[in-house]
Amino acid sequence: MAAAVLLLNLLLVMAAADVLDAAAAKSRCVTPPDEGSTVRVLHAFGPCSPLRSSGRFASWEDTLMDLQSRDRSRVIFLASLATTSARRSFVPLAPGRQLLQIPNYVVRAKVGSPPQTMLVALDNSNDAAWFPCAGCVGCASSLPSFTASLSSTFRSLPCGSPQCSQVANPACPAGAASCGFNLTFGSSSIQAGIVQDSLALASDVVPSYTFGCLQKVTGSSVPPQGLLGLGRGPLSFLSQTKDLYSSTFSYCLPSFKSLNFSGTLRLGLAGQPKRIKTTPLLSNPHRPSLYYVNMTGIRVGSRVVAIPPSVLAFDPATGAGTIIDAGTMFTRLVAPAYTAVRDEFRRRVKSSGNLTTLGGFDTCYDGAVTFAPTITLMFTGMNVTLPADNVLIHSTAGSITCLAMAAAPENVNSVLNVVANMQQQNHRVLFDVPNAKIGFAREPCTA
Repeated sequence: MAAAVLLLNLLLVMAAADVLDAAAAKSRCVTPPDEGSTVRVLHAFGPCSPLRSSGRFASWEDTLMDLQSRDRSRVIFLASLATTSARRSFVPLAPGRQLLQIPNYVVRAKVGSPPQTMLVALDNSNDAAWFPCAGCVGCASSLPSFTASLSSTFRSLPCGSPQCSQVANPACPAGAASCGFNLTFGSSSIQAGIVQDSLALASDVVPSYTFGCLQKVTGSSVPPQGLLGLGRGPLSFLSQTKDLYSSTFSYCLPSFKSLNFSGTLRLGLAGQPKRIKTTPLLSNPHRPSLYYVNMTGIRVGSRVVAIPPSVLAFDPATGAGTIIDAGTMFTRLVAPAYTAVRDEFRRRVKSSGNLTTLGGFDTCYDGAVTFAPTITLMFTGMNVTLPADNVLIHSTAGSITCLAMAAAPENVNSVLNVVANMQQQNHRVLFDVPNAKIGFAREPCTA
């Protein structure tokens, strides 16, 4: 009970969000328009999120508990991706409840001719692309759906198309003219068709983009908006737009603290930072969509903590190593690595309060933190030093401060370290697939 009361006070997005109504908050939001190949990025759970409906916001107790559950499910899903061999090279949708957890950041996309504005969640660890379509049974009615009959460029894909053969559980019964698929996961299931239509992010139009058109949904595991995978598979956004964007993109993710977002997704070579530290992008042939990098160590303050090399080593056979993921909120480290970081952090932090726990965070202080060490993630060829805003979360009253990292979920045979979006916020993160490198550069993403 005490933990639940404390969770109610935890600030992740905006201290006063649970006492403002949605209309008042949105009236204060300033989101610049998309421009060229630069797309504005909004936090899905922030007060300016287009996913918010009218009325009062949910309490942060409910929000945080949901986010923690979502984060744990996603890490379990990523671990299963890393350690399970694929039956097919890539699929636009794959079974598994965790895949359909809503990532944390959304952009606006335009689908069809004339264009229909849709919301799409970004996920750089998947190749999925799909939208709820008009007439979908069980899809959320609070958000826009795509009306295929209003688009002059829409077409369904036939059962013999190459894209159909790459779908998990394709459905082409005798006499069917178009390809579909059915997926069941837990108590939820979906039915969808594989289709093509024009897709535009900002001012760039991609003709004949292949995606899933949701037709029937049961259960509660399917997020209400579309999903756009920024992985590396043949049906991912990068592969379908490689002639336009050269399989290169970067993002700067906005923090949770400001109403005036200026987070961006930058597509293609133009406008990417010229001076940026980079590390080699590694490939796992079993799961080549995941963005693996070689993390060689972690420094807390001035000390490189003692982590067994095997805990950080990249091993395609087992899926071990480190990935950069925008859909996970808090960085998760394999237990020996997390324990080493946590213990050194505790040794160096200075606080007027006592060590305590808060929900899933095991390193919290119930008084003012007067000093906290920096944490530096060390990779081949670059170091990324995280300031306090990327490392600490605070309660609304300032009486509870927590280290915003955690160990891999218990009872999961995870060998995967996940560098998550809170630790990426206010950095320009570059994904240069043709040159096999990932870069980090400090950049304020919040106006």
